[in-house]
Amino acid sequence: MNINFNKNKDGLVPIIIQNNNTLQVLMLGYMNEEAFIKTKKEGKVTFYSRSKNRLWTKGETSGNYLFVKDILLDCDNDTLLIKADPVGPTCHKGFTSCFAEETSKGFLYSLESTIHNRIDNNIEDSYTNKLFKRGINKVAQKVGEEAIELVIEAKDDNEELFKNEAADLLYHYIILLKAKGYKIEDIENVLKRRN
Repeated sequence: MNINFNKNKDGLVPIIIQNNNTLQVLMLGYMNEEAFIKTKKEGKVTFYSRSKNRLWTKGETSGNYLFVKDILLDCDNDTLLIKADPVGPTCHKGFTSCFAEETSKGFLYSLESTIHNRIDNNIEDSYTNKLFKRGINKVAQKVGEEAIELVIEAKDDNEELFKNEAADLLYHYIILLKAKGYKIEDIENVLKRRN
């Protein structure tokens, strides 16, 4: 990666931070070459703080780290996009994003991450984990039951019941994807190819 740190006199390049799961833009910061090397080495986003006049690892005092998943360089070699998994809110004011935008865009990816976490970390009191541990047949059966309940509610006029059954089906479908070793992104890619 050939980053042009010399384009500006201060040796800094702008860094856009994006949530790896939801794709929400979380913040903008700046890095010098030393901050970039530290970020690559430790896997946590480190900026050059212009106000502190030093390297600053996001989360060093709050614990709200940004764990690097991917780093992309723009076409002019002078701006980075870092896709990261945030721990807690990114903004010091407690917002998910420094742009104070609380959005449901990408929420399904966040939900998928929660489902995977409960299964991968064997959370004992989690309904999700308990269902998953019962095996593929039970998970598939549950998806079937929820699909039937959704069809039944579709024939009636109760909007709340219909939306709740649709949510139940979607939730269990994500568990089924996990049980089969797939992610939402895999199915999304199939749909993109069909488009």
